[in-house]
Amino acid sequence: MNKPLRRIAIFCGLLVLALLVRVNWIQYGRAEELNTHEYNRRVLIERYSHERGNIIVDGKPITGSAKTDGTDFAYKRTYTDGPMWAPVTGYASQAFGANQIENLEDGVLSGNDDRLFFDRTMGMFTGKKQRGGNVVTTLNSAAQKAAFKGLGKKKGAVAALDPQTGKILALASAPSYDPSKFAGNSDKDSKAWTALGKKNDANDPMLNRALRETYPPGSTFKVLTAAAALEHGTVTDPDAATDSPLPWIMPGTTSPLPNENNIPCKNVSLREALRMSCNTVFGKLGADLGKDKMLETAKKFGFNAEHFTPVRADASYFSDDMNVSQTALSSIGQFDTRATPLQMAMIASAVANDGKLMKPYMVDRLEAPNLDVLEQTEPEEMNRPLSQEHAQILQSVMETVVNDGTGKNAQIPGVTVGGKTGTAQHGENNSKNPYAWFISYAKTDGGSPVAVAVVVEDEEASRDDISGGGLAAPIAKSVMKAVVDSKE
Repeated sequence: MNKPLRRIAIFCGLLVLALLVRVNWIQYGRAEELNTHEYNRRVLIERYSHERGNIIVDGKPITGSAKTDGTDFAYKRTYTDGPMWAPVTGYASQAFGANQIENLEDGVLSGNDDRLFFDRTMGMFTGKKQRGGNVVTTLNSAAQKAAFKGLGKKKGAVAALDPQTGKILALASAPSYDPSKFAGNSDKDSKAWTALGKKNDANDPMLNRALRETYPPGSTFKVLTAAAALEHGTVTDPDAATDSPLPWIMPGTTSPLPNENNIPCKNVSLREALRMSCNTVFGKLGADLGKDKMLETAKKFGFNAEHFTPVRADASYFSDDMNVSQTALSSIGQFDTRATPLQMAMIASAVANDGKLMKPYMVDRLEAPNLDVLEQTEPEEMNRPLSQEHAQILQSVMETVVNDGTGKNAQIPGVTVGGKTGTAQHGENNSKNPYAWFISYAKTDGGSPVAVAVVVEDEEASRDDISGGGLAAPIAKSVMKAVVDSKE
């Protein structure tokens, strides 16, 4: 063979070798990437070729699957009472993907989880169509309905927990949305999706306010300040007078810390201070404790950390960079202090559970299509922000708030209820309507089955009509009663 032909042959051989390497790399090296690529239409067609598993509440599915027409995607997601359950389920859309439980547990729901390999393999031999597994939640349908109905057309959120286990019993957010309206991939679905965006709807209905919005907690934060005062020995007797002058000038300033409506807060006890919601008492307690001790207690309750339920909840915030007067304001739930409704429910939950804070979770178990349990969630202690003795003292004080204070609207006949109201300033120089808060728990002979946090953003109400006891406490009451009644 002459030299030019030999060169051509070698060159062609190298091309063939490069082609073989490339083909093998694509088929084997990039197989997983290409199989799961968002633009691989065949994968999407297979994904929607069978019914998706369901999300279960109280033994009943709150989701489903429906046959579609005019598309190569055979099934799309459906939702029962979609707006009520959207803060729990999230959405699963052929065009826009998925979020929350629909996304986090997608492997089980779609049937593609490795733990379902045997089911898929058996289906190849039996001809049985692939099905997704189920996600069984901890939610209580009666509590969720009470929360959603209670919020109504008001903007706000509700979070309810079982203090003894950490199970999330209700998670409501308003306004909400119906995930069924954009579950497909048609022009109609696209229009529904676009309409829900914050640019087109200022109310931001797709925001999960129970987990992803932080608010100034106002006077509900005084429960945490009371816990810090008890734990660090600043208060030893809840019925003894405190050293709380009136007016009280915040350290480093010439400004007195005001109380609402000139209530008689001079040197009152911790019990009376929480009953009347005295800013001066709790502001001075926070200042006396100091930033470091307040921050330590806040962190024990879960502040300054994200929580995964498994859906992520934003971190609530207590500053680590404050002077004494700012610490005082933070100790009454103002300045830079911010909290999610879930976080405030965790505070009430820890108090109700004798000082033990359980990790919140909303997925009880994952099931295969044949209902075999793939994974079971076990209750997990998260922290002990206060001792049993101090928790029981604080329970007594919070029960006084409901029996003879600002929380009377949360009273339930035959049930012991503890709570704390809050009205948090909102907007520059408090220019906007304040947020109405209420945190609470209910106790029965069997212990404390529920702790609740409610926040209401009522922009339509008269400013003088906004209070935690007036707007938020009745919602908390209905949620607590729903849980108590369901236990009977």
